[in-house]
Amino acid sequence: MFKTAPAICYSGYRENQSPREHNFPSEAEVLEDLMLLSKNFKYIRMYDPYDHAKTVLHVIKTHQIDLKVMLGVEPRGEISNPNCPWGGLHSDEEILYNKTFNFKQLDELAQLCNTYGDIVLAASVGNENTSSWHHNLMKPETIASYATYLKGKIEQPVTFCEGAYNWISHGHVIAEAVDFISIHSYPVWLKTPLKDAVSMTIKDYEDTVKTFPGKPVVFTEFGWATMSNGPMLKEETNEAYQKMYLDQIMPWAKKNNVTMFIFEAFDEPWKGSDQLDEPEKHWGIYDVNRNPKAYAKDALK
Repeated sequence: MFKTAPAICYSGYRENQSPREHNFPSEAEVLEDLMLLSKNFKYIRMYDPYDHAKTVLHVIKTHQIDLKVMLGVEPRGEISNPNCPWGGLHSDEEILYNKTFNFKQLDELAQLCNTYGDIVLAASVGNENTSSWHHNLMKPETIASYATYLKGKIEQPVTFCEGAYNWISHGHVIAEAVDFISIHSYPVWLKTPLKDAVSMTIKDYEDTVKTFPGKPVVFTEFGWATMSNGPMLKEETNEAYQKMYLDQIMPWAKKNNVTMFIFEAFDEPWKGSDQLDEPEKHWGIYDVNRNPKAYAKDALK
């Protein structure tokens, strides 16, 4: 298991860039980002093994940047999910294709882990795929089998990233297969006011540790949006509240030796709806132009 260190989720898509359009950040842009992040962080988390991640790994190796990368995959749905509000239905033909595609993704992830063995920190076999709302829904048993498959191909520790509630509710079979448990905690999504948010995040950790004794637990996502059109408490989604939340939780993480990947480094305009105050676009501690928001301006030098 890796040592505790400052950590953050990184996706470097700027204005007019998007993985959907296959318009990726350049090497120069990635270098600028990584030089900025490496001043205050040791670990970054990325979500797929494709063009952007490959550029990041290449830049870290070429420029000998002091960063380790947690890599992952985004599996395609193997269950048709009518509960997904933005389209989780899959035909039988799609599900058959997705099962083959998902193993190809794991193989690509394994290749990067082995090629960049001194840079890749850990690998995840999915991201929130057992949540009831997810458009790429998977059975916990399938996620567990993917973890076992990937562990047979790489030396780095293997995990799965999911909300703390879902881990506790139905993650036991996955916990047996992974090397460590990666939880997400988002009080702001639950309309939890700031005065209760930090204690909720800490409780997510403590409840997970209690449920899976002896298994290392890290946060691979937690954070606070700085703009929202709902369903959050709109008056509390701003830079000041993001700063207050992080200012309270980060000392707890350091004191208790807990690795926490802040979500996220930079705002991403491509995400979510076309509305400018779509919260998915506004989780960064830096804005899309790499200007520090209140927390980064004060806490990071």
